[in-house]
Amino acid sequence: MVSDLETRPLGGVLAVTVVGVGCNNFGRRLDAEGSARVVNAALDAGINFFDTADLYGNGKSEEMLGAALKGRRESAVIATKFGHQALGPGRSGASRRWIRIAVEDSLRRLGTDWIDLYQMHTPDPDTPFEETLETLTELVSEGKIRCAGSSNLAGWQIADADWIARSRGLTRFVSAQNRYSLVDRGIENGVIPACARFDVGVIPYSPLANGLLTGKHRRGQPPAPGTRLATAPGANADGWLTDANFDVVEALEAFAAERGVTVLDVAIGGLAAQPQVVSVIAGAMSPEQVTANAQAGRWRPSAADLEELDRVAPRR
Repeated sequence: MVSDLETRPLGGVLAVTVVGVGCNNFGRRLDAEGSARVVNAALDAGINFFDTADLYGNGKSEEMLGAALKGRRESAVIATKFGHQALGPGRSGASRRWIRIAVEDSLRRLGTDWIDLYQMHTPDPDTPFEETLETLTELVSEGKIRCAGSSNLAGWQIADADWIARSRGLTRFVSAQNRYSLVDRGIENGVIPACARFDVGVIPYSPLANGLLTGKHRRGQPPAPGTRLATAPGANADGWLTDANFDVVEALEAFAAERGVTVLDVAIGGLAAQPQVVSVIAGAMSPEQVTANAQAGRWRPSAADLEELDRVAPRR
């Protein structure tokens, strides 16, 4: 195993590598054998952080991740999620009833006795944070989870949940997983300031901007065949393949060339250098991709590089 990949603290009890593996392809675009190859390549490259959800592959992602980690569970930090509305009425949300069902199902599918980071997948307007956090506190005390996190919350919701947890002595959300890339920096306007104020780690998802930062898509052309923008329902290809986005992509490509690195290095290493970011999770379809992602996490921009990144890839 390569051991020089940086790790960062999360929640006072976890240490996660600066690059993680997003497992949303497991059980959907990758079978069990392909998923195992990606997991093994990640561990061999020094990555310890794996992010999945009960929603991914309708539970198959958790099953395949658990199977791939059999015999190596202690080497991994597993994050999964509960509550996405796509699971349907009565099988979603952040109520005590559903969390209790969902966590047992996830533990079974993962083949583990504990989940390192258990994340609320989306806001639940029908359940108060008090009920959610009380239930997660119980799970921590029972040893079923080690930490709790959120996903897709707005800045004010992160602040609200943190105040409730601190004032009532409950388990806090120690992480916020939101869409974030150098093409899509919207969370810098609300989420990241809230995370900085309340000591919450940021875990960006979609750091490669749906393939824009890997060179898969080109200006004026339809989505590349086989990519998520070409195949996933609701992927909103027209909203991603815009001239404004390609202006940023091409500027980042020039930035990378000037420094003798790849645009992947910039996309992952540059994002990892942003305030509050603890781990950048990216999906991978092959061992070669996950190895390249790990290598990209080793690129560290200078202060001058970060200033230039703010110029060529500004908040919009």
